[in-house]
Amino acid sequence: MGPVLAGVLQLLALIAALALAYVPLGNYIAKVYTSEKHWRVERWIYQGIGADPDTEMRWPAYLRGVLAFSVVGILFLYGLQRLQGVLPGSLGFSSIDPDQAFNTAVSFVTNTNWQSYYGEQAMGHVVQTAGLAVQNFVSAAVGIAVAVALVRGFARSRTGELGNFWADLVRGTVRILVPLAAVAAVVLVACGVIQNFSGIHEVGQFMGGTQEWNGGAVASQEAIKELGTNGGGYFNANSAHPFENPTPFSNLFEIFLILVIPFSLTRAFGVMVGSVRQGYAILATMGTVWLGFVGLMMWTEFAHHGPAFELANGAMEGKELRFGVGASSVFATSTTLTSTGAVDSFHSSFTGLGGGITMLGMMLGEIAPGGVGSGLYGMLIMAIIAVFIAGLMVGRTPEYLGKKIGTREIKLAACYILVTPALVLVFTAFAMALPTPANSMTNSGAHGFSEILYAYTSASNNNGSAFAGLNADTQWFNSTLGLCMLFGRFLPMVFVLALAGSLAEQKPVPVTAGTLRTEKPLFTGLLVGAILIITGLTYFPALALGPLAEGLA
Repeated sequence: MGPVLAGVLQLLALIAALALAYVPLGNYIAKVYTSEKHWRVERWIYQGIGADPDTEMRWPAYLRGVLAFSVVGILFLYGLQRLQGVLPGSLGFSSIDPDQAFNTAVSFVTNTNWQSYYGEQAMGHVVQTAGLAVQNFVSAAVGIAVAVALVRGFARSRTGELGNFWADLVRGTVRILVPLAAVAAVVLVACGVIQNFSGIHEVGQFMGGTQEWNGGAVASQEAIKELGTNGGGYFNANSAHPFENPTPFSNLFEIFLILVIPFSLTRAFGVMVGSVRQGYAILATMGTVWLGFVGLMMWTEFAHHGPAFELANGAMEGKELRFGVGASSVFATSTTLTSTGAVDSFHSSFTGLGGGITMLGMMLGEIAPGGVGSGLYGMLIMAIIAVFIAGLMVGRTPEYLGKKIGTREIKLAACYILVTPALVLVFTAFAMALPTPANSMTNSGAHGFSEILYAYTSASNNNGSAFAGLNADTQWFNSTLGLCMLFGRFLPMVFVLALAGSLAEQKPVPVTAGTLRTEKPLFTGLLVGAILIITGLTYFPALALGPLAEGLA
């Protein structure tokens, strides 16, 4: 079997698995967030945190809950890292420096999971499990909660109430993420992923010296790392490490975990707004972009331009022989079109155009299918922009799901669209203009510029993957990337929740002959075009200086 055929067959198997999970998981998610019953364990949690799960919240109160919970998470994780040197189970590792502790705390709380450290050489068992793994669960649950609040904004009318943040947070964690992650962890252990609390031990001689590895609860963290579109690796090599991702099957399973909730949320959206066809339209948009990017990535990485590529059957530099070009291309595309950031190959080693595809996937806003929760609300914002454009074409007030898209709604949507490009381009410009940040680049020219552009794109879009080659463990990068992660996560949430509140206050608009049918293929095409054009106009100059210049050289 040739490598191209193997890659295509793996892609088809992945699509089949996602299709099988789509309806049952999507229906279950919708049921979780529409049920009026509380599980006993959930009531214990509500009592412990002093929350009334039956109290409805308007958008400012919902936002305060999101921000308060996240601030507490940052402070706790920062303190845990600073105290690591005196904690049990630290494996002898010292406490984390203040700037790196800030960067890591912000990274995991914002669902970014950017890492400027070597996981197996810096973090002990307590920080990994009680700190990082916990945030992998709750940061993903926060993203789903915000998405559900926006869906309620479309589904409800003549009320500004969006549900209860604490109930949504707890339900997402207890009923969705924990059970799925537990099953996924068992599957990963069966595949050969390690799960223990062993210390550091010597495994043999390596290039004249000894080689040491430490164990850890890797399978459990790997499961929620992918399922919650988090991305932080237990080891520095991330999902290219055989302890995290040992076989081609585990690799395909991890890609499935990355995509299954974001795609299934479109079904939950359709059920909650009372029209599954609207969910299918959003799914079709996400799927079209995802498949298009996968195809482009495979083409760029399989293209044989020279004897080295021909002998290796593709651009194999920086890729695992266990997975090959096809599976690595699917993984790279999926992880950058979602907010996952996990890698099973090093994106810096991709061809120039291949590296540009990974960047463009993040620049789209990670909406195909996007992060857990963030992908759905990002795509719904783009849908609002698309119906606004359609309304301008025909001279009619735009409507979406029975709600008028007026001045307030379009301003909020526009602010959402502008936040991350502003962060990416402004901070990249400063990093290139100042003398010190540029010293962190391993390469010069277009590829060196791509390293810095990728870093700020990854942080601002809460992705977390690295281009590799950039020394980001400096005070400048730890601080500025941390700010990008904070603003890139929470400013969009402000606009999303304000939009949800505005929509929930409206009365429904009846469907007429002039209403744009947003469940039709025509709207899907319009939405895909709007996404690509808006992103292209925003980022094309920066891409032309980096990956495009390198790829066309």
